Amino acid sequence: MRHRPRVGHIGFLNCLPLYWGLMRTGALLDLELTKDTPERLSDLLVAGDLDIGPVSLVEFLRHADDLAVLPGIAVGCDGDVMSCEIVSRKPLADLGGARVALGSTSRTSVRLAKLILAERHHTHPDYHSCRPDLGRMLEDADAAVVIGDVGLQAHTRRLPAQGLDVHDLGRLWHDWTGLPFVFAVWAVRRDFLAREPETVHEVHRLLLAARDLSLEHLDEIAVRAARWAPFDPALLETYFSTLDFGLGPRHLGGMTEFARRIGATTDYHWLAPVS
Repeated sequence: MRHRPRVGHIGFLNCLPLYWGLMRTGALLDLELTKDTPERLSDLLVAGDLDIGPVSLVEFLRHADDLAVLPGIAVGCDGDVMSCEIVSRKPLADLGGARVALGSTSRTSVRLAKLILAERHHTHPDYHSCRPDLGRMLEDADAAVVIGDVGLQAHTRRLPAQGLDVHDLGRLWHDWTGLPFVFAVWAVRRDFLAREPETVHEVHRLLLAARDLSLEHLDEIAVRAARWAPFDPALLETYFSTLDFGLGPRHLGGMTEFARRIGATTDYHWLAPVS
């Protein structure tokens, strides 16, 4: 590489295996890494303040003319995702007109929840955004959409009250469509790809190598993460194993189906020619 490319990294547990892989392979020395939330990283990439990085699927669909997806790597699931949940006092079909709190920092999770409630359960709640504290969210709402640590705690039934139902967004999507769901992809700015194709190829190689190495050591990563995360190693290993970091034909099918259902264009080239 002629210079260190500006690369984003999601600072959540779901991308910890990839960060571990980047450290273990030494790739961090070759990257100018920025860690932040999915929402903030998407904004930085779209604004041109990053060259390559994870971008939420919703934001990629909005800016597909400027971005191209790196093949083979994403953050998704093929069934349960464990950390993106709707927590509700009522059946989902009974949430029409009810207040639903959105505590997510992932625009894709919020859009997926709204899509499922509207199209699958034919209900249209009154949405409002707030801080991702499940107890406070449910003080004046009948349901809440949560991700990350809060979502994982909800999935494991660590809930602020009795009588709450927990619905996994990945499972809801899979039961509806039979397809995987992709929450975020790694994308490159098309202008950067045109200027620095060799650099993009090398970053892509580093990301795939880091991902592949981490998948061989999820037990070790889980033990280390449990030293500071509020979850035990067994749960974290299950979580890391449940997440799908691949991006193949079925994942692309899920992305296209989501785009179709939210009314986004599907008439574009997904993948950057980097391999």
